[in-house]
Amino acid sequence: MKLILTREVAGLGNAGDVVTVKDGYARNFLLPRGTAIAWSLGGEKQIDGIRRARAAREIRDRDHALEIKESLEKSEIVVKVKVGSTGSMFGSVTDKDIVAAIKSSTGLDIDRHRVKPVGHIKKLGSYAVKVSLHSAVTANVSLSVVAA
Repeated sequence: MKLILTREVAGLGNAGDVVTVKDGYARNFLLPRGTAIAWSLGGEKQIDGIRRARAAREIRDRDHALEIKESLEKSEIVVKVKVGSTGSMFGSVTDKDIVAAIKSSTGLDIDRHRVKPVGHIKKLGSYAVKVSLHSAVTANVSLSVVAA
């Protein structure tokens, strides 16, 4: 089956790539998760939009990744969460929350799949989060979870 990837899939390709995979892999894994769309002439027109969005988020090279790493490690990222009367959080801090906090404090638009929190963040406090910027560059970001 011929598909257009909407997100990066390890071992298969990047967003905007046209790939051919087995029918079962497409029906049972890629299409239900939204990582690909069926190839068609109409879908072919979406490839340019997907590639432009990827290029805006993409880190150009190792030097660019090092610049981003430096700015991330300098800044203090704060995530505000709802807490109950006992001080316990409702839910946990997700990678989407971390990416939104990074964007609001530094202005950098980072793909949420590059954020790797160490364990589940379910309590208030300070945490270390790794952000994979390049194959050779990983930023260690300090994250503070505070009550809203």
